[in-house]
Amino acid sequence: MGLIHIDLFTTLDGVAQAPGGPDEDPADGFAFGGWQAPLIDEVVGEQIQSGMAELDALLLGRRTYDIFAAYWPHANGDIARLFNRIPKYVASRGTPALEWADSTLLGPDVAAAVRELRDRHEHIHVIGSLDFVQTLFAERLFDRLTLWVYPILLGSGKKVFADGVVPTNLRLIEPVVASPKGAVLQRYALADGVPGVGDMSAVTQEG
Repeated sequence: MGLIHIDLFTTLDGVAQAPGGPDEDPADGFAFGGWQAPLIDEVVGEQIQSGMAELDALLLGRRTYDIFAAYWPHANGDIARLFNRIPKYVASRGTPALEWADSTLLGPDVAAAVRELRDRHEHIHVIGSLDFVQTLFAERLFDRLTLWVYPILLGSGKKVFADGVVPTNLRLIEPVVASPKGAVLQRYALADGVPGVGDMSAVTQEG
């Protein structure tokens, strides 16, 4: 069964809205579109590139798909060639025209459609697509979560973990790495069960 990877760029206070540019997602008057640009460096670029090594399908929300479809078919480089070659699956409440080659609109039962993708592909990546990601979190419908956490606070904007996230255990699967400009790469795998509880007073008494 294939793995669903969620890849997100986020600020330290959890804002993941419009990291790439001012017009990416100006919803609710968001004033910091493109906040990632001053903080990108070669280390993050290499991490992104290496994370795409096994990618064989993209799973995107409608807004991210539109941004990608306007850019990647006209771009050059390894990532452009990869994105243009592999299948793209789009979650949308509407019926958009999908003109980027090899693009397919998911059916109305998005959760069921996403589960079926695991039988077709080994490594399905969800990049950005923050609104759609909330559905995947609520359904526990992901296997890997990769976060690049940047050392800034924005105070407002769409968050990685918004309302609707269900209690979930995650497991760190590789050492945390910081880039020269302070982006911290964290990779997690979905783990079984729900978070446990305990009594810290017993721990402090033992110490």
